Amino acid sequence: MNRRGRLTAVLLAVLVALLLQVTVLPHFAWDVGGLGVVPDLVLLAVVATALATDARFATLTGFWAGLLLDIAPPADHVAGRWALALMAVGYVVGRLVHDHAGDAAAGSRFAREGVRRPPLFLALAAAAGGSFVGTSLFALTGVLLRDSGASVGDLLPVALVALVLDVVAALVVLPAALWLFGRTTGDAVPRPAARPTQRMRART
Repeated sequence: MNRRGRLTAVLLAVLVALLLQVTVLPHFAWDVGGLGVVPDLVLLAVVATALATDARFATLTGFWAGLLLDIAPPADHVAGRWALALMAVGYVVGRLVHDHAGDAAAGSRFAREGVRRPPLFLALAAAAGGSFVGTSLFALTGVLLRDSGASVGDLLPVALVALVLDVVAALVVLPAALWLFGRTTGDAVPRPAARPTQRMRART
């Protein structure tokens, strides 16, 4: 994956996710304890980046994507909380996927093809883990900074509902983001070379 194509793909994925999250999804928010819960599309874009690239790049993506989410209206929390949360998501998901399951399951086949496309179960597990890490860290920083009037007990149902919504949204968001990465970078799955017998038949 070339650097220019990678940056273009990530920028598109994060910006589209951000626009949808702050403009469209609030109209479909799920009320949990007085808080509106929606799928975190920006978090899923960071997860997709971690699946398609590496932990370092995903960590940097998580930081600036979270910072955009911190300052995008109608943000009403201390700036930096989402930057910290999504930076942790990029690092944790990137390290776990590529150091363990990614190298064994996805790396062997997909690395040879030029585009990292992990199996669906691995992508959904990454989305669930990223949602838990990101939502929990964001909630805990709110409690520690006294930026939220809710207690840890009040935030637990919110985190669980957010995890379920994120996993459901990941069924669409992650394949779409990985497809975008492949198209933008120009990486294509190579066709297998024809066997000698097939070449002889083609000539005859």
